[in-house]
Amino acid sequence: MGLFDKLKAGLTKTRSALTKNLDTLFFGKRVLDQSLYDELEELMISADMGPQFTSDLIEDVKQRVKRKELDDASQIKKVLQVRMIDILKRMEKPLTIPMDQPFVLMAVGVNGSGKTTTIGKMANMLRRSGHEVLLVAGDTFRAAAIEQLEVWGNRVGAPVIKQKMNADPAAVVFDAIGRIKAGFNGVVIVDTAGRLHTRTNLMEELKKVKRVIGKEMPGAPHEILLVLDATTGQNAVMQAKLFKEDIGVTGIVLTKLDGTSKGGVVVRIAGELGLPVRFIGVGEGMDDLRTFDSRDFTAALLD
Repeated sequence: MGLFDKLKAGLTKTRSALTKNLDTLFFGKRVLDQSLYDELEELMISADMGPQFTSDLIEDVKQRVKRKELDDASQIKKVLQVRMIDILKRMEKPLTIPMDQPFVLMAVGVNGSGKTTTIGKMANMLRRSGHEVLLVAGDTFRAAAIEQLEVWGNRVGAPVIKQKMNADPAAVVFDAIGRIKAGFNGVVIVDTAGRLHTRTNLMEELKKVKRVIGKEMPGAPHEILLVLDATTGQNAVMQAKLFKEDIGVTGIVLTKLDGTSKGGVVVRIAGELGLPVRFIGVGEGMDDLRTFDSRDFTAALLD
């Protein structure tokens, strides 16, 4: 199965919800009238595309009808595709990591978003393209997180820096930056906690980790990657807003797109937050994390 086919297969749930509903909506000679617009609005919102994108799309369609550029409901799909690509194209900024020089990446996100697995898959991707990788077990509050990271480290051939459970995450990070100072010239990926008792606690903890990294290595972390679970739909948008405000996220990974019919949320995240989508996860396999491509994504959803 080629890369595109795999993406299409991974997006099956969103695709069938969206495309099937659109095709049903536009079936036959549907008149371009208010009832069609209302149904279209409902459909877009239920696909988690967000109110802003939806109202812009409908306004665009109405204007095109006025200018006599549209005379058939089925052409709306093309308008939708063009608008989606337009928004997503702006957010399509692959992560560029230089070879043979230290690069510190901090992965953040709530527990259950697939953060540790994403780190493992990213480490695999980087190792395969020739980078040295060092994993840092900064989620010291869950023994399972440390163990999971070690399993991934062994699988992809990346050493893991850790301390005992409940150790200060900043101390683990301090050790990792020590490796860079001692001559490590690769990518350091820091796993972080996703749930403390309150949001304030979590954010303070993450800020502390970020501060320690910056103090020990000016200019770092070079990337703060927010891992979001696509199955949570608009909840993911709320999380992204909080993390962006509090921590200064620089990019997003959207995971579990294969398990949801709410894949449209990527449009909303891009449109409302202006954060680049670096990677998307479309399956369980080692190679199911891929660089985000707006054209492939929209084609896999709508073609």
